[in-house]
Amino acid sequence: MSEPGHQAHDAISKQVTFTVWFFLLGITAIEVFLAYMQLELKVMLVLLMGLSIVKASLIIAYFMHLRYERQSLAWTLMPALIFVVGMLFVVFPDSVRVLLMKAK
Repeated sequence: MSEPGHQAHDAISKQVTFTVWFFLLGITAIEVFLAYMQLELKVMLVLLMGLSIVKASLIIAYFMHLRYERQSLAWTLMPALIFVVGMLFVVFPDSVRVLLMKAK
């Protein structure tokens, strides 16, 4: 016997899979395009981090099947996401300092 929520885990439709895959491909294309733009470093970091969070969310939701889990599981992962993003912003100023030291 299978539990009620397990059918959603077993068969994610091909249409959903390909739709998510094309969204990920499009976001990656935008990231590559942004890499060639001459944007200010802070703007570039914010844009790329935002797009990366969207990509990670899509991957976690659809390919790791978190979308089909109980909401409580998703909410337990939110503090970890907030912590990781916060730590990245703590480390970014130091990476900019190192970049500027290399330029001299």
